[in-house]
Amino acid sequence: MTTSRTAGRARAALCAAVAAGVLAPISFAAAPASAATAQVSCTSGRAGLAAKLTKDITAALKGRASTVSVALYDRTTKTTCTLRATTKYDSASIVKATVLATLLWDNAKTGRHLTQREADLSTKMITKSDNDATTALWKQLGVAKVNAFLKAAGMTHTVPGSGGYWGLTQITAQDQQRLLSLLTSKNSVLTAASRSYELGLMKKVVSSQRWGTPAGALTGTTVQVKNGWLQRATHGWRVHSIGAFTGNGHDYALTVLTQDNKTMSDGVNTIQAVARAVHKDLNPRIMHAATFAVPSAPQEALPPVPEAPAGRMLTARPR
Repeated sequence: MTTSRTAGRARAALCAAVAAGVLAPISFAAAPASAATAQVSCTSGRAGLAAKLTKDITAALKGRASTVSVALYDRTTKTTCTLRATTKYDSASIVKATVLATLLWDNAKTGRHLTQREADLSTKMITKSDNDATTALWKQLGVAKVNAFLKAAGMTHTVPGSGGYWGLTQITAQDQQRLLSLLTSKNSVLTAASRSYELGLMKKVVSSQRWGTPAGALTGTTVQVKNGWLQRATHGWRVHSIGAFTGNGHDYALTVLTQDNKTMSDGVNTIQAVARAVHKDLNPRIMHAATFAVPSAPQEALPPVPEAPAGRMLTARPR
């Protein structure tokens, strides 16, 4: 009898939670990455925008088999969107933005400028996604300094890859948005000079690697981007993109992380579908505007991993 009454109370509580509309956040926090219950959640200071973004991002993801995390923040309209914001992924090459931020933060603490070697390595790492340059800077910094930066930055869910495998750093959309926020606004972690330097390199990423979150951005928008992809035996292809966008009356950052993609192209297509929805909805008054040209054949270097220590450059063929 006691068991029956307890089960009844549990069912009643569950029904109450559904009626109150609070079940989705609870499931979101506790569910695995692949859970179908995860839903896009948006808020905005502009009337109707949150509902529009929720609808359009959800539609962009409909029918896609991959696991996707999304985080958006637009300072102009005070808009945020999240989906699986704390789900962890292997970072692939987008961790390179964190590596550079760590180097700049560490140097600023002692008032030291980048050496010519560090500047050369940083430029190759960000603009060309050079793996050897990243490995050199990762070894120079060491995991202890990376962890120290992550703590200072409030990137509490990020865990550096072990054994020198920086591409296996565990990241979340929430923490990537935190990094973008630090890069694009005044703060006590990164100096103005550091922020300007890193964003300057992200503006100069080679054309073949300017895919992902820039898709659909209006022409004339300043685009700062870092991407990455990686294949492993579990979770298939990880394909990620982070971007910061200014100009045209906006100042916003977008992170899209994916895994369980069958191909590189699947991941690229998913990210770019989300990006196009976001850019369109944030610019509703601009009709038939020209948009940022993303590469028709995106390229990216595969980071070294235990089963494939020598990374190589691969080309996707998105539809």
